[in-house]
Amino acid sequence: MRFGLVGTGYWARETHGPGIQASSNDLVGVWGRDAAKTSDVAEVLGVEAFSTHEALLDAVDAVTYAVPPDVQAPLAIDAARAGRHLLLDKPVALDASTARELRDVARASGARSAVFFTARYTPETRSWLGELATTEGWRGSWTEWIVANQRPESPYKDSPWRQREGALWDLGPHLLATLIPALGAVKTVAAQQGMGDAVHLTLTHESGAVSTASLALWGPPAAYTWGMRVWGDSGVSAAPVSETPATTALATAADELTAAVATDTEHPLGLDLGVQVVEIIDDAAGQLSR
Repeated sequence: MRFGLVGTGYWARETHGPGIQASSNDLVGVWGRDAAKTSDVAEVLGVEAFSTHEALLDAVDAVTYAVPPDVQAPLAIDAARAGRHLLLDKPVALDASTARELRDVARASGARSAVFFTARYTPETRSWLGELATTEGWRGSWTEWIVANQRPESPYKDSPWRQREGALWDLGPHLLATLIPALGAVKTVAAQQGMGDAVHLTLTHESGAVSTASLALWGPPAAYTWGMRVWGDSGVSAAPVSETPATTALATAADELTAAVATDTEHPLGLDLGVQVVEIIDDAAGQLSR
């Protein structure tokens, strides 16, 4: 398929653009809200710089979005109305109502979608989830993801939306996209605010399993931790640390979206899951704001 790229930041330049180019698809061009940055990214990727989102849509079959979620959602709704297929970043929106609107518009137009929950497109995570599925008796999980985005070497240290929304909206989608296939759909969520942007979640799954998670995006560098473990009758199983480059994962997502379009089927990591994730996080966010 012919893809267009929306976005001019680090994730667009280093992952989405090269990832599409590493796939079996064609990257036609790029559009961003800043014309100068759009030209720069277009030059780096060797593609056309488009002056408007609408002009980009006219030239492509699908769009890959690498912009903040509150920017992505209205643009993706326009693209879906135009019948363009969607490779979305997570979260797909910052509120459940907008996420559902995006899903419904895509359904009505026949636009297929895939949401780029990065680890879910890596062989390491897929193999691990496959192993979990062959064993019964999983009762819960523990997750501790403490990240220090303020480190000088972090490419996200100046990200306004991450500074504003914190760990819940940035790390939360990754958490849920892995826990749902591991332990089943989430029935309820209870959220407790910690220090800074830290949030502590207790998730009850329809299977009866209960998960706990501590997430912080702007935590102290000395406390950096990244681990997820599932426990049950057969013991404890730790999620693997992925060694697959993000560009490779993006290429896999693009090729799988293309296959979904060719077979006229919904991708299992499409907007149905994307909406579920936003609904759970929106619920948690509402509890924290009380």
